[in-house]
Amino acid sequence: MLKLCYHNQLKWRYTRINSIQWSENPVQGWVKGLEFLVLFHRQVFTNKDGNTGSLYLISNDLSATTTTLETTNQKRWKEEVFHKSIKSNTSMAKSPARTVRTQSNHIFMSLYATARLEILSIQQGMNKFALKSKHYINTIRHAFDELQKLKPATS
Repeated sequence: MLKLCYHNQLKWRYTRINSIQWSENPVQGWVKGLEFLVLFHRQVFTNKDGNTGSLYLISNDLSATTTTLETTNQKRWKEEVFHKSIKSNTSMAKSPARTVRTQSNHIFMSLYATARLEILSIQQGMNKFALKSKHYINTIRHAFDELQKLKPATS
């Protein structure tokens, strides 16, 4: 668990980040194990189902404002979604490749497949995971139909 260090009555004390009384403005403090001051901000958001959640944002830019921290996080979140898509949809981490060339080829094809999947999801108006499931079901149906053709006809 991430802990924030702050000055409390002439001694330094680490506290769990989720037990701090947060204000609207970011707070300066130290993360245990880091040797430099950082800026903390808690972003509260409401999910589609009405529940609220919190993100704890940390930056080493001590002059950052609340708006800057939240905007930067929003931009970076798109990269996280991209990495999740690569990992989940192309099995990039499960590569059996051992040589540099085969690993490079696998990484390239994973990136290419992710780009193609993104294009298809935009064209079809579906998210990538639903599109992948639809394709998987169609592949299984086609394989089953081919298997039925191979069965000998009974008289």
